[in-house]
Amino acid sequence: MGRLLLNLRMVPEDESREVREMLDAAGIGFYETAPSRWGISHGGIWVTDEADMAKAKALMADYQRERQRRARAEHEAAVREGRDERFMDVVRGDPLRVLLTAAAIVALLLLVALPAILLRN
Repeated sequence: MGRLLLNLRMVPEDESREVREMLDAAGIGFYETAPSRWGISHGGIWVTDEADMAKAKALMADYQRERQRRARAEHEAAVREGRDERFMDVVRGDPLRVLLTAAAIVALLLLVALPAILLRN
C-alpha cells in the first residue's frame, strides 16, 4: 500500500508536475489519485514502495526549500521593480468589488453582533 507524499489541495499545476518529474528522475515509483467529484478529497501523489518513502521525503524537503527560495527571490524582484500588487492597486483596478466586499464584511459583522445588541435591551 502506498503512502501519501503530497496532498494536492491548493497545489499549483507546475508544482505537482515538478514533483512528478523529480520522483521519475530519482526512480521512485508513485501514483496519483484524482480529486473526488464532490470536493471531499483533492487527490494526492503517493509513493508505492514503503522503502522509498524516506528518500522521497528527503527529496521533497530539498525541493520545497528550493521552491521557497525561488518564490522569495521572485517576490523581492517584483517589489524592487514595482510589479507587486498592493491594496491601493486593487482599489484602483476594481473599486466596486472592494466596496462590495467591505460592505459584505460590515453586514456580516452586524449580523453576528445583532443578538448581543438585541439581548442588551
